[in-house]
Amino acid sequence: MNRLVTAGILGAIAIALGAFGAHALKDRLALIPEASGWWQTATFYLLTHVVAIGAISARSVWPAWLWAVGSVIFAGTLYAMALGAPRWFGAITPIGGSLLIAGWVLLAWSARKES
Repeated sequence: MNRLVTAGILGAIAIALGAFGAHALKDRLALIPEASGWWQTATFYLLTHVVAIGAISARSVWPAWLWAVGSVIFAGTLYAMALGAPRWFGAITPIGGSLLIAGWVLLAWSARKES
């Protein structure tokens, strides 16, 4: 799939989930002390990496894919926990975070080779 299409779809999802959490789920998220923070962090990381995917869409394939998959895993597990999934989902979250970091490292490595 085209990276701009991926960025567009994930961006729309990030905005929708951010708004959904802030409005429709406000009372539900208040039931778990950390839930609101998890939801905000998930939305922030998802949206941040959507912008990064779009910014390098014509340039680099692998960082964009690492960010896309990492964002889905990272944000997805946080969203799930905020909605009441078992806390062991938190053990999966670092896998997504590691993919996000790997995407940034790969981008830096690629840029280093070009300069």
